[in-house]
Amino acid sequence: MIPSAPPATSDKTHSFDVFTHYERLQWKVSDLRLEDIRRDLVCPEYISLVKGVVMGEATSLPGLHGFLSEFHDDYDCSAFVAVWAYQELQHHYAFRAWLKAVDVHIDQDKIEALREPYEAGITPGATLTTNVISEIIVNTVYRAMSTWVEEPVLADLFLRASRDEAGHAREFLYYLKLRLMRHPEELTSVLERIHFYVTSPRLNHPVGVYKHQRVAEMRGYETVDDVIDVYLRISPPDAMGKLQVKLRHMLGTAVGRDLRRNSDIRHALADSVAAQAEA
Repeated sequence: MIPSAPPATSDKTHSFDVFTHYERLQWKVSDLRLEDIRRDLVCPEYISLVKGVVMGEATSLPGLHGFLSEFHDDYDCSAFVAVWAYQELQHHYAFRAWLKAVDVHIDQDKIEALREPYEAGITPGATLTTNVISEIIVNTVYRAMSTWVEEPVLADLFLRASRDEAGHAREFLYYLKLRLMRHPEELTSVLERIHFYVTSPRLNHPVGVYKHQRVAEMRGYETVDDVIDVYLRISPPDAMGKLQVKLRHMLGTAVGRDLRRNSDIRHALADSVAAQAEA
């Protein structure tokens, strides 16, 4: 469950409240006690899993680049994104540090190949929606991994990262709500993005859709899609359905609609398109 946001004093200073809140919760890679890794509990599947996570977290730099360009006129949201990007980069380096501690090398050329900025979304609201979805998925997946892996240092790292991702989802949702309040004309693009991800028969992560599946250097290498596959395999059969329920609920609060079923998304989208045509 995504926790409620700390109160902000102003729409234009929310990032200051987020920064001070995050600073109280910030952890360090040194807190992981990598020297205590139980090598006897490290199996090849964990190595492949963490390599996929590292590649997923490597896309925070192109994400930051894209956000700062797309939200060039929104200081507050841009400031939050800078804080978000630091934490995501920390995840990238923390998981790499775990791999290094168990003598596993990461191909830096793969990381470099992911550097190109993301393309701008159809609208800024659609971009924020994509990030809400991304963070909710990763929060859920990391939380599941923290209870599945038996190596305690890795389990602790997954739990710490999961908590961070919950906070990211909360704040991106805040900025999405604010964006739609200021730019209601972006609602259709937001609903289109929700429909694309939430009604898909496969659980897709935005990093997989917009990066790993499009970058030639990633072919045959561990990606975020492999991480999702592990999550679905180790989870109960209804895990994907429950995650879709969470996504519909959280995103429904942003668009002001009850999105209890996938059909509700389609109806909301049809209503928005019709309203746009009449305007």
